[in-house]
Amino acid sequence: MPTSLHSVPPTPALLVLEDGRSFRGVSFGATGETFGEAVFSTGMSGYQETLTDPSYHRQVVVATAPQIGNTGWNDEDDESDKIWVAGYVIRDLSRVRSNWRSTRSLDDELRSQGVVGIAEVDTRALTRHLRDRGAMRVGISTTELDVDKLLAKVLTSPQMAGANLVADVTVAEPELIHAVGEKRFTVAAIDLGIKDMTPTRMAQRGIEVHLLPASTTMAQIRELNPDGVFFSNGPGDPAAADDAVALLTEVLDAKLPYFGICFGNQIFGRALGFGTYKLKYGHRGINQPVMDLTTGKVEITAHNHGFAVDAPPDAATTTRWGQARVSHVNLNDQVVEGLELRSASGELVGFSVQYHPEAAAGPHDAAYLFDRFTEMMSQPSSSANQEGNA
Repeated sequence: MPTSLHSVPPTPALLVLEDGRSFRGVSFGATGETFGEAVFSTGMSGYQETLTDPSYHRQVVVATAPQIGNTGWNDEDDESDKIWVAGYVIRDLSRVRSNWRSTRSLDDELRSQGVVGIAEVDTRALTRHLRDRGAMRVGISTTELDVDKLLAKVLTSPQMAGANLVADVTVAEPELIHAVGEKRFTVAAIDLGIKDMTPTRMAQRGIEVHLLPASTTMAQIRELNPDGVFFSNGPGDPAAADDAVALLTEVLDAKLPYFGICFGNQIFGRALGFGTYKLKYGHRGINQPVMDLTTGKVEITAHNHGFAVDAPPDAATTTRWGQARVSHVNLNDQVVEGLELRSASGELVGFSVQYHPEAAAGPHDAAYLFDRFTEMMSQPSSSANQEGNA
């Protein structure tokens, strides 16, 4: 049944950016105070998946869609076991929820998880400001309504650049996701902040997924005798994730087929010898056009990243494992959206993409990448490598 979300007078709330720009609105979700990096997401739908994506850890998300909350909250669409965003900024909180799967309101869920939200903000003006000035630190408060005092707190909050957040989001212990139907492959998946739909997409293709903590060693990976290794999405600055780069270097030395998504793409880039850099305001949403340079196909893709790989888009780079090159580019701004590594004989031995082919929520244009992973693990040379590393 539709339920009203405003049965009591609204509580005032204040948002202040680190450059001093401020917006006043009303509180929804939890009251209190929160700080993070202000970023905007252009998705017209899928706010539940966005809020539960671990890649948004320590970020305050601004929704560009004008009305949020229409579909309420359900028990099926979470991408992890909690809401990860530091705060949520919207223009209009829907007064009713009308989706048949909804069990509670967005307002109720944010309140129950202690997540601070602010509504009735001019999100168009806020988004234009972030687009022009770049992502920056922000504070939201229902307890401190003086701009200068809240700004002082914002300026003491941590920056996203240089932040290593992997330990905050990775699983504490290994988890097993069984293959759907006949088991075809075993994959060691390093959890840097994985979304639940990713191992689901693999399991649907006959992959038994061993979800492993970021602290996993190469020796522990070898014990699984995997057919391939996967590095997930996740939050923070890839330049600070030296341990993940060191582990992936060992994986490549072991000649195990590799697939990475988002943060896993940035870690792959670093392992191959490329640098990474912070984008001005990043790519976040479910409508980014990307070209697969290996096929010439253009796909509409789901994104959530504020950092990118600095690699030459039109030339191969020689590494000790073979030739590395850019495989995908964003057609809006030519940012690197994928990498591939081929052996001396030309076989694909590793690849990664900056976006989210599991697409929850979002388009399914890039789902073929999971098939590309299984095809790579099916190569005779991959089977021989896997046996040699047993």
